[in-house]
Amino acid sequence: MTKTVHLAVYDTFADWEVGHVTAHINRTLWHREPGAWQVRTVGLTADPVVSMGGLRVTPDLTLADLTPAMSEMLILPGSETWERGDLAAFGRTAREFLASGVPVAAICGATWGMAVEGLLDERKHTSNAAEYLAMTEYSGGKGFVYEPAVIDADLITASGITPVDFAHAIFARLDLFEPHVLDAWHRLYGHNDPAGFFALADYEQSRAAAATT
Repeated sequence: MTKTVHLAVYDTFADWEVGHVTAHINRTLWHREPGAWQVRTVGLTADPVVSMGGLRVTPDLTLADLTPAMSEMLILPGSETWERGDLAAFGRTAREFLASGVPVAAICGATWGMAVEGLLDERKHTSNAAEYLAMTEYSGGKGFVYEPAVIDADLITASGITPVDFAHAIFARLDLFEPHVLDAWHRLYGHNDPAGFFALADYEQSRAAAATT
């Protein structure tokens, strides 16, 4: 059975922050692997949105139709509209997901929304900067960690300049890859380590061989 992760999309969402995430999750679907994963987009309405990079995206479903039971994770990219309060409904949905035990991953401006919703008050977290979140006047400053990405139980947070670490944290939380494969992925994409490339190549070859036997 295919497992589904939901990606929130809205005007000016930062497409580069979730590129690694969507590509590598959906890649399991392209290979028609057992237990494959897929990404489905969710918008405030069914109307198309335009990303910060100019990509036009039509949501697969609306936020009103999304429930935690339908999803393995809700992923929230950054956007200029978080700080204006335009995306507060996604913050409330994040609260519902966490209350149901379904993970939420927020990066860049989306961490602002998590702070406003009170979801960072008692959790370790990160963002673009401690001073950035302090402008929300939230109560969780003591839990700020100066790391590219932070996992605290079911909530992942990340800085907008660390999309690779964000993806790595999501893959780890979803148990998307075996540990040695996840390590090789991060060495390659996070550190430009050729050893990671060859380890991933070996993994792909072994998987292809297993599929033909």
